[in-house]
Amino acid sequence: MSNIGKAFENGKAFIAFITCGDPDLETTAATVHAAVENGADLIELGIPFSDPTAEGPVIQGANIRALNGGVTTDKIFAFVKELRRDVRVPMVFMTYANVVFSYGAEKFISTCRDIEIDGLILPDLPFEEKEEFQPICDKYGVDLVSLIAPTSENRIAMIAREAEGFLYIVSSLGVTGTRSEIKTDLASIVAVVRQNTDIPCAIGFGISTPEQAKKMAGVSDGAIVGSAIIKLLEKYGKDAPRYVGEYVRSMKDALR
Repeated sequence: MSNIGKAFENGKAFIAFITCGDPDLETTAATVHAAVENGADLIELGIPFSDPTAEGPVIQGANIRALNGGVTTDKIFAFVKELRRDVRVPMVFMTYANVVFSYGAEKFISTCRDIEIDGLILPDLPFEEKEEFQPICDKYGVDLVSLIAPTSENRIAMIAREAEGFLYIVSSLGVTGTRSEIKTDLASIVAVVRQNTDIPCAIGFGISTPEQAKKMAGVSDGAIVGSAIIKLLEKYGKDAPRYVGEYVRSMKDALR
């Protein structure tokens, strides 16, 4: 079993997304610690990119702030290595294929292994093109996490059969961001996933309240939250970790 599976061993998983370097890496480290101490089971670390196509304005803003602050992939690698001294929960990178490609896929993915990053999420990598990175991920034991969207339809079974780590189910069409309600028939998507794999699945995009998290975890194995956490970072800056910790605790409590 991959290390990512550990996030789902103690009931429903709460997965927190944090953009590295927004507003700076010290704050990112404090935010990760606050999230983990308050019950986050898995941390998704965003490596900023200048053109994050899957993101709504909140996470786009975080990318811009981080890049303007001078964060680079190498700085993030060094940062994660340091973070791994005392953060034991599974961690994955979420970024864009171009970031990995331009860095050099072999070098990027082998470094992920060296700094104990358990998986990689590339939202702009179509399932049909994952062979560009899959063999390298296999070589270094880094899970290439697949996404399933409401539009995947007849491809859901195929994606699920080849999934590793966990399956990221996108709750609604469009970009990331908080939603007042989620209308997708997620239960039927999860049913197809369950028929084709034992790998856990978590739902992301649009989840911001404990009620939504509870509802999504009722259907799946966990909830992924990004924009709501980034909004706290945007609002409180260096003071955000305390507020993120309180928020994560309220979300994790809802999943129990």
